[in-house]
Amino acid sequence: MADEGEKHVRRKRYRGDHPRLFSEKYKERHPEDYPEDIAHILARGDTPAGTHRPICVEEILSVLAPSPGDIAVDATLGYGGHAGKILQAIVPGGRLYGVDRDPIELAKTASRLESSGLPPGSFIPVHSNFQALPDILAKAGVPGIDLFLADLGVSSMQIDDPERGFSFKRNGPLDMRMDPRSDRSARDYLAEVPEEALRDAIATDADQEGAPAIARAICLRRGAIATTRDLAEAILSAFPDLEFKDPEMQRILRRSFQAIRIEVNAEFSSLDALLGALPSCLNPGGRAAFLAFHSGEDKRVEAAFAAGMADGLYSSISPEPIRPGKEERYSNPRSSSAKLRWAIRSR
Repeated sequence: MADEGEKHVRRKRYRGDHPRLFSEKYKERHPEDYPEDIAHILARGDTPAGTHRPICVEEILSVLAPSPGDIAVDATLGYGGHAGKILQAIVPGGRLYGVDRDPIELAKTASRLESSGLPPGSFIPVHSNFQALPDILAKAGVPGIDLFLADLGVSSMQIDDPERGFSFKRNGPLDMRMDPRSDRSARDYLAEVPEEALRDAIATDADQEGAPAIARAICLRRGAIATTRDLAEAILSAFPDLEFKDPEMQRILRRSFQAIRIEVNAEFSSLDALLGALPSCLNPGGRAAFLAFHSGEDKRVEAAFAAGMADGLYSSISPEPIRPGKEERYSNPRSSSAKLRWAIRSR
């Protein structure tokens, strides 16, 4: 019962029998309030909208081997699935710095973790790009860390919310910024990027043979692309023999959107900066793990670890990427492209 004098606020009603807009979907926007519904969706092998299922959890815990007292960084906090498991292993005495570029999801996850009964000071949320890892640790007075994790790419929560503009599956503003406070949205990027640069980005970041036609179609509509649907229609116009729902067209759209997102957020340059700084941030014997979903990410991690091994910075690195098991790939299709690599700082 509400306290005396406290006004009860009813949930906003939506049109029809079911909510249509994501903004009206109260369960998706506040999934923590509906655990039974979430459990039901997970049981049938789906990821509930507004949540994120952590991937390769057991493999990551095996690689990082967290123990009480460790100082850890989860550089891509997201929904906090990996962070929650690491925190359980490093307390008492340990600390985890949860870093995320997205202030919206960071605030939600921080609230969720902080209300889970953790010892005070064991979890520290940090709003930042992970390329600033040395500065983050310096400001915290941390000379080195024992564990490091980065789950690269975009989170399910960002994809599922059409207002964030990451996906062509629901119409929304063409945004794609991981940090909505940053200056340049996808709409801004496409309004000014030279056609040749856009072609190269789509060819490289999306491994897309049709990059010249896609770039031309987008630039022909320059100034008229404001929503995710506008962008999808522009890309579709470059392939007159394909329908929107054709599997090949869906693949082209997914990869093209991904390439534009990578450019908008400068994801590869941020990853390169992080990989270059990481060895100096790890304590002797410190362990690092990267979960990649894109060949461009995975190749960068592989090359940096190999170079660090050759220079004596790492004592051991993963000889091959670790892939999710068959059962996980079946129960969570979003895990199918994941590759996990690890490295151990030399002593």
